[in-house]
Amino acid sequence: MYKIIRSSRLYEQIVQQVEESIHKGALKAGDQLPPERELAEQFGVSRTAVREAVKTLREKGLVEAYPGRGTFITDGSSNTIRQSLHRMMRSGNEGFASLAEVREILEPEIAALATARVDQENLSAMREQVEVMDASKGDPDAYIEADLDFHLALAEAAGNPIILSLIDSIVGLLREQRIGIFQVKGGPERGQYHHKKILEAIEHRDPAGARDAMKAHLKQVREDSRHAPSE
Repeated sequence: MYKIIRSSRLYEQIVQQVEESIHKGALKAGDQLPPERELAEQFGVSRTAVREAVKTLREKGLVEAYPGRGTFITDGSSNTIRQSLHRMMRSGNEGFASLAEVREILEPEIAALATARVDQENLSAMREQVEVMDASKGDPDAYIEADLDFHLALAEAAGNPIILSLIDSIVGLLREQRIGIFQVKGGPERGQYHHKKILEAIEHRDPAGARDAMKAHLKQVREDSRHAPSE
């Protein structure tokens, strides 16, 4: 289906080919892309290039990636929300304060809800991302993507598609926030401590514990964001 890519900007050409497939109707809303390893073989590139391409496609609103399930073509409707949110975030620190406030309203209750609805597939996805973060303290890109996938897996565990769509719509903003926090001394370690506390509470089906662990995590995120270097 795809052409072997021979270029120094590999991921951009992957994005271009997938976009062409969507425009020609070869890929339609709801279709699932092949797994990362298979895509890398089809394109003749590394898995890193495929991950970067999928990230770009997500930010364009063309695909949605769900931990443990795969990557699916969308109808593009979420792109308008993303663009609006990104415009708001250009207000700098005020934008990140607004993001923190929204997260503090939503995510503790998402974590509590997940304790009652989580299944083994969700748990496996969260455990896997915690392991990746443990192994990636010196690799900002790998750590940040695993961090985002952990929170997406948690949203999926809540079993409400609207919740998942809301969290997915702010993934780009969360990535920007995490890039700054990763540069704060001890930021990744503090974040990982809280991720493990959240996961532990969910494994024990403890809604109050999950809610409190998420609140503590978001308090840490807000504090570390204050010390993150400005662009």
